[in-house]
Amino acid sequence: MTVEILWVSANQDELISGAVALGDRHTKTLGLMTPPAYRRMAEDGGLLVAVEAKEVVGYALFGLPKRSAHIRLAHLCVSVNHRGKGTARRLVEAISERYSQRLGIKAKCRRDYGLSDMWRSLGFLPRGEVRGRSQAGHILDGWWLDLGHPDLFAEVESDALLTVTVDHGVFSDLRGLAEGENAEESRALEAGWMTDLVELACTPQLVHQVRDIAETAERQHQRSALHGLRQLTPEPVAVTERCGELLQAVNRSPGDLTVDTDLLRCIRYIAETSCAGLQVLVTRDPLLTRLAHLAWDAARVRVVSPATVTLHVDELRQAQVYRPADLMGTEFRSGEVAPGGEGEMVAFFEQSGHEDSLAFGERLRSLNRGTLAWHRELLRDGDGHPVALYAWGLDGRSLVVPVLRTAGHRLEETLARQLLFLLKRLGRECGAEIIRINDPYPSEAARAAAADDGFLERGDDLVALLVNVCGTAAEVEAAAGELVREPVTERAVLGTGMPAEVASVVERAWWPAKIIDSELPTFLVPIKPRWSTELFNMPAMLIPRSDILGISREHVYYRSSGRRGESVPARVLWYVSEGKSPGEGRMVVGASRLDEVLIDAPDALFSKFEHLGVYGRAEVQEAADASGRAMALRFSDTEIFPKPVTLRRLTSLTEELGLRWSSSSLISLSRIGSELFQAIYQEGHRTT
Repeated sequence: MTVEILWVSANQDELISGAVALGDRHTKTLGLMTPPAYRRMAEDGGLLVAVEAKEVVGYALFGLPKRSAHIRLAHLCVSVNHRGKGTARRLVEAISERYSQRLGIKAKCRRDYGLSDMWRSLGFLPRGEVRGRSQAGHILDGWWLDLGHPDLFAEVESDALLTVTVDHGVFSDLRGLAEGENAEESRALEAGWMTDLVELACTPQLVHQVRDIAETAERQHQRSALHGLRQLTPEPVAVTERCGELLQAVNRSPGDLTVDTDLLRCIRYIAETSCAGLQVLVTRDPLLTRLAHLAWDAARVRVVSPATVTLHVDELRQAQVYRPADLMGTEFRSGEVAPGGEGEMVAFFEQSGHEDSLAFGERLRSLNRGTLAWHRELLRDGDGHPVALYAWGLDGRSLVVPVLRTAGHRLEETLARQLLFLLKRLGRECGAEIIRINDPYPSEAARAAAADDGFLERGDDLVALLVNVCGTAAEVEAAAGELVREPVTERAVLGTGMPAEVASVVERAWWPAKIIDSELPTFLVPIKPRWSTELFNMPAMLIPRSDILGISREHVYYRSSGRRGESVPARVLWYVSEGKSPGEGRMVVGASRLDEVLIDAPDALFSKFEHLGVYGRAEVQEAADASGRAMALRFSDTEIFPKPVTLRRLTSLTEELGLRWSSSSLISLSRIGSELFQAIYQEGHRTT
């Protein structure tokens, strides 16, 4: 009989159940996946089945990360009786055809399964290896299927892990000798495809509970297994204070929570997670789950189930590593390192493990000598402690960065990402065409941030191009080709009509490049002066905001829920609407990359995006319309135009292009063509 390949929607219960049943028969090689995960991935277009005589004989389960342009293959499964008949190939080809705009397909598979020949026959190439997080620590091979786009950008992805704490219940599911009820949900955290996405950590409370196990064999077994988790040791005094704050929140809450030993245990888990600088606590404990709202309000800890981590790992990971809201209202300060001040830089070299204080100090002092004018910038927190250090100098057309370090700090990942974009903007302002980080021992947070920001490893350096062109794919490619006369990177071949996903990756990697003949759309978004001031400092605040700590990478803007053709990825042009005083608004002030559009209840949106700051819960609620819902636009890498484009000039540009235009188009979000976008963008950067 004929095998039919079908895409599965969330309401096709019979097909989903068939895929779940087939997957359950092969958990030994697939790893665990809970039924809700199948349904959620089906909702997102990530479940494909092979059916013969109404029976599911194969399926592919995969994710489509919002912040990366690849496909993450979680399961590729074919029943034993149908192997060798080309079913797996048809599933992979169907995925490749539907999502051809993505860069490629990633998969992971345990090496000892002996399936390398299968992956090769499907066209996958080996790409690295990682050690699994199970107690056995099996090696997993990475596999990559390229979908025919410029392979220069296939590496652009963050290596940052989502670090989560687990309570004793989840730990027992993973490491206990006995089979716990519904433990499958927890064990899905160790599925092969999750290996380099999530890191499990334990706090002292978990260690104490393991110590209190009465049965000797189980206690010794779990104690030994603790070494497989990251050990956290938050400051005891801070934990005690946070426990008190949480207990006060419990006493103020209208619920019927009883303060007893179990509740105090749950509170301690939350407090220790918070004081360790983490935001996610994983549990299946109903009591801890009841405290979720209080945990977030009082300690900024998300109490979630293992299934939530599995289904929302990318969102949770990004919220952990990028929290610019935490920088606002702080006393972070940036200043030059004075000659002779190298001695206090101990906080930076200790993390590398490869360079002692004498060698690091001498390298810093050497920047005072030579022909280049080096700038050594130190960032301190409100207590005066050094938290980040970078040095830069302009060497012809290259911005050279011989030092890029971040110290251990709860906002280390956020600071690293801010600094990387700061260096790109600095390079552009100085007329540089290449950013070259040649610090031999950059901090791990900085290295991960660089990988996510279009930097590629070339020898011992991390290198990125600054392609300052707003034009066709051919023009952008030609400009990039001019920059790679020295072999800093391979030359990519770009084409007209490039898919939006690929064009967005190119524009991120080669920022500030803009490819106007791609399928990447542009939307003109009106914004009130109040919010443009908060987000972009346009119109300017009375007290200037520090450029280094401004919201320069990622933020969110809320509006009414009515859709007007928004799609992602896309570009956004920000039009400041009429202000209270003459000259305050009515101008296009900058451009951003649009990364996500989400419509939901205000409280749900606020909970999801609160880490991006500026808006309070009440203000998000104000953005809702009669439907009771609002729209969130998550955007990043905002460029403020050196010369804002006034409404009068905007009207002139549309007339010069022969476009039909009405000022009513500025009342709400609207899509504009590539010609008008190019004209506005170039006008905003015009110097004469």
